[in-house]
Amino acid sequence: MDTNVITPEGYAELQQELDELWRKERPEVTRKVQWAASLGDRSENADYQYNKKRLREIDRRVRFLRNRLSKLRVVEYSPVQEGKAFFGAWVTLVDEDDNELTFRIVGPDEIYGKNNYVSVHAPVVKACLGKSEGDEIMVRTPESTKLWEIDRICYQQP
Repeated sequence: MDTNVITPEGYAELQQELDELWRKERPEVTRKVQWAASLGDRSENADYQYNKKRLREIDRRVRFLRNRLSKLRVVEYSPVQEGKAFFGAWVTLVDEDDNELTFRIVGPDEIYGKNNYVSVHAPVVKACLGKSEGDEIMVRTPESTKLWEIDRICYQQP
């Protein structure tokens, strides 16, 4: 499975983060570092040390985002996907106890901070890929095996 896939929304979020860091936050922190440096002794200047550290963090994240964005392949929705579970789909599963699990199938770069986004590499997603509503799937994890039924598949957020 391709690890360099991302939804258009996920790509836009990473691009927005890069723009925010590069165009807004980095210039502000750079000004603070210059101001703190102008005060003289940098060895005991907390403003200088903190902002210098923050500048390194920003630069590291900017390098990572630029590198990552250049490698990512945006996967657009196609009407051919309708009715089947593929990348970008919102899937609702129901188990034998009528417990529901709803998630979106996304790339590994999109799962952080989002409880209902699941990576294409997760066992539950691997079991769902290519399946249709009404299909039963067996999800195997190191801890257990569980039977689910695919209740709904849609490509707009439910």
